[in-house]
Amino acid sequence: MYAERASRLSGAVVWSRTVGPGAPAADTVRPVLPDGCMDLLWNEGRLLVAGPDTRGHLPDGPPARWAGVRFAPGTAPALLGVPAAELRDRRVDLADLWPAAHVRRLRRRVDAAADPAAALEAEALARAADAGPPDPLLGVLVTALGAGRPVAGTADELGLGARQLHRRSVAAFGYGPKTLARVLRLQRALALARAGVPLAETAARAGFADQAHLTRDVTELAGMPPGELLALPR
Repeated sequence: MYAERASRLSGAVVWSRTVGPGAPAADTVRPVLPDGCMDLLWNEGRLLVAGPDTRGHLPDGPPARWAGVRFAPGTAPALLGVPAAELRDRRVDLADLWPAAHVRRLRRRVDAAADPAAALEAEALARAADAGPPDPLLGVLVTALGAGRPVAGTADELGLGARQLHRRSVAAFGYGPKTLARVLRLQRALALARAGVPLAETAARAGFADQAHLTRDVTELAGMPPGELLALPR
C-alpha cells in the first residue's frame, strides 16, 4: 500500500509504502521512475538517500516497509550537503554522507516513531531551516521545462549561457537541462495518459514528435513501453 501527502517543507512530498508477502507480483516490482527528485529514505532500520534517476529503478530485495521524503527537483543538494551528480542513479547509505553519530541518533528516532515518514520530515525541516531558501532560478527552470519550453530559450530568458546553465543544472539535478527536460516530459506524458488521454494525443500534447517517439523515450527512461507501464498499479 502506498500513501503520500504534501510536506510542510515547500514542494516536498512525504510518503510511505508497505508491500506485504501476499502482494501481487506486479506491485512488488513496480519501478521508481525518473522525476527530477531525490529522496531521504527509511527502510526497516536503514537510512538511505536516493539520487536522481535517469532510468527506471527496480527496488532490490524482498517486500518491505518504506518511508521517505521526496524533495522538489533541485532542492535536495543544499539540504543533504552533496551535489546531485554524485548520487545520480544511486542509492547510498546516509552514513556515507553525514556524520555517523548523527545518523545513528536519527535512525533511533525514526525506528521508534509511530510514523517514520513524519520523523524523516522533521529532520528535513530542521536541515532546511539551517540551509536557507533554495535558489529561485531552479524553480523557474523546472517550471519552464516542465511546461515544455525549449532549453535554449529558457536559458536566454534566465540570462544564462549554455555552459553556465549546464553546470548549475548538473549540480542541482544530477544531469544537464536536456535530460531534465526529457524527464519532465516523461512525467507530463504519464499524467496525461493516466488521465485517459489516448497515447497519440498524449504524444502531441506532451511535446513528442509522434507516438513512436513517445514509445521510444518512455521505454528508454522507464525500462518498459507505455502500455506495460500504464498497466501497473500506481
